[in-house]
Amino acid sequence: MNRKAAFPGSFDPPTSGHINIIRRAASIFDELVVIVAENRQKKYLFSAEERASMVRELVTDRKNVTVTTCDHLIVDYLKKTNINLLVRGVRGVEDFSYEFELSMMNRTLDPQIETIFMTTDPEFFVLRSSSIKELASFNGNLHGMVPPLVAKALKEKYDKIRDR
Repeated sequence: MNRKAAFPGSFDPPTSGHINIIRRAASIFDELVVIVAENRQKKYLFSAEERASMVRELVTDRKNVTVTTCDHLIVDYLKKTNINLLVRGVRGVEDFSYEFELSMMNRTLDPQIETIFMTTDPEFFVLRSSSIKELASFNGNLHGMVPPLVAKALKEKYDKIRDR
């Protein structure tokens, strides 16, 4: 039996916490599809393809991980690809509350979808993408919060914004 799961998120930017969850989930499942979501309600710093490209580069050592983008309901993507298991990373109670509501909505849309919650490793407990972007916008030290590839991309992005 092929155990296949999906890990959706905005990954704007991909953090060390995201990569930690991807690596751990990839060690549990035969196949893991990382879905870089394009949510019309959000304003992104990086395009969906830029985010997907960074994640791809960061997981090249995981042969059972693929990365794709999605600009519609994750539930519809899951149906189309015959995946019925979602992996969601949680840092604390606030994350769990939000993710729990999302999992209930997904099950309402498709009762076949199951959600597994993975807690982040303790060193990534406080990392929020929004906080990382704010720190990066002030040229702050991102060491340990994001992989070097992402730190470089953030610096380049904010340098362009400052140069305008």
